[in-house]
Amino acid sequence: MNFTEILTHWYSDNKRNLPWRETKNPYNIWLSEIILQQTQIKQGLPYYEAFVNHFPTVFDLANASEEQVLKLWQGLGYYSRARNLHSAAKFIASECNGIFPSTYSEIIKLKGVGDYTASAIASICFDEPTAVVDGNVYRVLSRYFGLDTPINSTKGIKEFKAIASTLIDHERPGDYNQAIMEFGAMQCKPKNPYCIVCPLKDSCKALQNGLVEKLPVKLKKTKITKKHINFLVLISSDKQTIFEKRTSKGIWRNLYQFPLIESETPLQTENFRSHKEVVNYFNGSTFEFSLYNTTDVIHKLSHQHLHTRFWIIEIDQLPKAGMPITSLQSFPAPVLISNFIEEFGF
Repeated sequence: MNFTEILTHWYSDNKRNLPWRETKNPYNIWLSEIILQQTQIKQGLPYYEAFVNHFPTVFDLANASEEQVLKLWQGLGYYSRARNLHSAAKFIASECNGIFPSTYSEIIKLKGVGDYTASAIASICFDEPTAVVDGNVYRVLSRYFGLDTPINSTKGIKEFKAIASTLIDHERPGDYNQAIMEFGAMQCKPKNPYCIVCPLKDSCKALQNGLVEKLPVKLKKTKITKKHINFLVLISSDKQTIFEKRTSKGIWRNLYQFPLIESETPLQTENFRSHKEVVNYFNGSTFEFSLYNTTDVIHKLSHQHLHTRFWIIEIDQLPKAGMPITSLQSFPAPVLISNFIEEFGF
């Protein structure tokens, strides 16, 4: 058997039982692929099931409010995925009469859909021989062929896509694509791959040359920046608080948060009240405050680490319109804030 046959045979014996593998409905496959971008299956599975239950058809998703979608997405991160998902659902419902595009060239035009997702949907649902290339595929191909071209370089992206395209099974492209992804996830793992029982071990270049731990190669990431974030958790005498919708562009756009002050260094209790932004925000109003977490909550994003402090502000009257503290959990918020709300016990 050749490379392609070995993988598809391995897949038939070892594939995991996952709900999106029980259907070829492109709506379900699309949901699973968007949810599982940058998310492990064990984390993404409950979200997939929740979305299918809440929005069983593309019309249901299209007719939902953005807040409903973001609330259901809460905790997955990379919220632009949810906003793009919602936008694409509206397009399919209104412009395509609810009929999902059936070719790679049309699918890739959907908002938030790139080469990998379009290839997966086109091959699995419509038997179009378009090769997928994700992190698992890069790893399998890099090790098997002994390729040290950086997988996150322009050259690497083109090279690996070309190789993947020559290997795809034209009779069963969907099965092959799922096979090589599953093989990378379960057999040819990033750490401690099962080389001793690998069906490809006799022809794997990385295994033959002692390069398994060194492949694939990645270019170094951009430097991660550090930010100091202070959330003002205002509690008025009539149990109101301020919880604001973020409208500026960014990863948390249209999510809700407490008023935020960014500082160059960690704010301390002795300099909190005199900080310029605090003075400006309260404009002479008197208040009592305390620092909720003496140790920073560190929220790690792909490009920055947020060192976060929550300040509890007790005040007679809010400086602007607020909402009952009992309503906070009904609004979509970054997981950093939703965890605080749950822990604090609003």
